[in-house]
Amino acid sequence: MSPVLNSVSERPLRRDAYRLIWRWHFYAGLFCLPFVLWLATTGLIYLFKPQLEPLLERRYAQVTHAAAQPASAQVAAALRAVPGSVLNAYVLPASPQAAARVLVGHGAELVRVFVNPANLQVLGVVRENDRFMKVIFYLHGELLLGSGGSMLVELAASWTILMLITGLYLWWPRNGRIAGTLYPRLRQGRRIFWRDLHAVAGLWISSFALLLLLSGLPWSKSWGGMLHTVRQSWAAGANAQDWTTGSASERAQIKAENTQAANEHAAMGMSMPGMDMGDMSASTPSDYSTIDRLIPAVTRQQLAPPVLIAPPSQHATHWTARSDADDRPRRSSLVLADDGSILQRSSFAQKPLLDRIIGYGIAIHEGALFPPLNQILGVFTALGLMTLCTSAVVMWWRRRPSGTLGAPPVLVGACYPGALVALLIVLGVFLPLLGGSMLLVWLIERIFLRRIARTRRFLGLAESV
Repeated sequence: MSPVLNSVSERPLRRDAYRLIWRWHFYAGLFCLPFVLWLATTGLIYLFKPQLEPLLERRYAQVTHAAAQPASAQVAAALRAVPGSVLNAYVLPASPQAAARVLVGHGAELVRVFVNPANLQVLGVVRENDRFMKVIFYLHGELLLGSGGSMLVELAASWTILMLITGLYLWWPRNGRIAGTLYPRLRQGRRIFWRDLHAVAGLWISSFALLLLLSGLPWSKSWGGMLHTVRQSWAAGANAQDWTTGSASERAQIKAENTQAANEHAAMGMSMPGMDMGDMSASTPSDYSTIDRLIPAVTRQQLAPPVLIAPPSQHATHWTARSDADDRPRRSSLVLADDGSILQRSSFAQKPLLDRIIGYGIAIHEGALFPPLNQILGVFTALGLMTLCTSAVVMWWRRRPSGTLGAPPVLVGACYPGALVALLIVLGVFLPLLGGSMLLVWLIERIFLRRIARTRRFLGLAESV
């Protein structure tokens, strides 16, 4: 966090720019290091979702091979297990030994019901938001604090982007020297060791870390919400985006679909002779038998698993089948007639350019684009970020002057290149939470903190040229 100026003979303009970048690098690290450790840890766990989820669900996800009951009967068993629920999607079994997975909607929630397809025994009922990897997902993306947590994580991610960009400038090899930047010097004492560990880790992982941070922004409440608005204008008439901007938007979408399905269920029930309102929560619409005709047609299409077959909803007037593969470029979707004929097939390549860019970014972010190499790169980056945080704290603790925070002192009368100021402005506009918080820090420092002698000395605001 505290690199030393390379040469006292640098021109004043370059020296002032270096000091300004160094100071913002220090502030960025001071704020975001705890969040970086948190994001790296939770992200590291989430990278192993394909390996961990089957282990966590092995108690109720596998069955002994036997002749299966019709899928509509499996759906009916799942709906009975969650009174008042409606069908959200039936997950096509990946193997004859796989338990049937039925997603049912209840209010603003999705519930996953595991059913033995042979005897229709309910093996497990789990709220989607209670599944381990879903909890990790929300811990990673919003600290389980909803929209406020999402904005806090976005703010931390934005400052981390600033920290990495400024760090690359500060530690970039100069004068042809690669020792201490491309590889650490291990025999020159602890001070050099920690300095080199910080520089080398940052240089090797910054590019992929920046890619991960940028690819995570579409999920955030603020930046992702603005992107959604842009997408609605740019990709008008395209399919609904297949990523959410936080748990609040996800719950609202689920609730709307569940409410529509419940209303259709009620209307169907009222049209059936002899059925009153009290029968509706326990009944299963007879046309769920449509799914039995759809499964053979969907299976022949060989969509990437898992494949979800869903009834008509607010987004679709027909039955649909879609791949929910973690590797998003492999996803395809089908629109189906009740007799099983394919009305339409859409692939990832047919999505708008913006959706494809974000899809690739999300797949990389989750380690799914080119496994296992993508997972290995993710692990390398997460461990590198942890190393950066640890070495930064050690360097700061060992180097900080007594009685001060240790921030690089501000030079009175310093001049900064216009290009540098413009770059910071552009970065602040692209990341509005970063721009607003940088402006706030600058105003507080300039208007208030300089007026208090002790604070001025503690923050390094009083050094003259």
